Amino acid sequence: MPNTGSNWEYQLRGFEKNFNMPEKIAKIISTIFHPILLPTLGFVLLFTSGFYNSMLTTDAKRFILLVIFFSTATLPMLSVAILALNSKFDFLMPNSRDRIVPLLFTSVFYYIGFILLGRIHFLPVFKHFMIASVLLIVALLLISFKWNISIHMAAIGAVTATFFALSFRGGVNPIIAIFVLVLVSGLLGTVRLFLNKNNLLQVAAGYILGFIILYPVIYLI
Repeated sequence: MPNTGSNWEYQLRGFEKNFNMPEKIAKIISTIFHPILLPTLGFVLLFTSGFYNSMLTTDAKRFILLVIFFSTATLPMLSVAILALNSKFDFLMPNSRDRIVPLLFTSVFYYIGFILLGRIHFLPVFKHFMIASVLLIVALLLISFKWNISIHMAAIGAVTATFFALSFRGGVNPIIAIFVLVLVSGLLGTVRLFLNKNNLLQVAAGYILGFIILYPVIYLI
């Protein structure tokens, strides 16, 4: 009986050998679509795709984006910068266990964002995104004790799930936004493989985990 796992690994190595993306470009893509920036980028895409245009004023959108950026990007980056003052902390976090403390802090920061977005009572979807993200981060934290699951793919999977859930729930068809997210998902997964940051299983598992945690929360609650 053929060894399917070995065949997949062999094909993947062949793909990596023949894929000629410059490493510098791959690193730039991985940085632009970093988990710290993806929530903010996702909400910018959300507001430019026709969602909630008639329900939210410009000031309300600005407030949401500021809260999202503050709680999902600014505070996590500050915490990593503070941790980096310790010579024993590796800023690049090459091992999965290196991510545990930053993920713990990040879950707290997302919860702060959840509390702040609770001020928008008539549209709870924003705080639902934050609390579902807390659940995702906790799941990633627990998995990281044993395995190097892709956090990049979990983040893009979560954003993609949010768009799909809002589309089905509201009967909206933001085809361009969905196309962009699917394209970025494939590109980001390819880049993480190319840079040898994760293997194929870790990339797929991260994406699926992000999707299956966010989708039911946004769609059902």
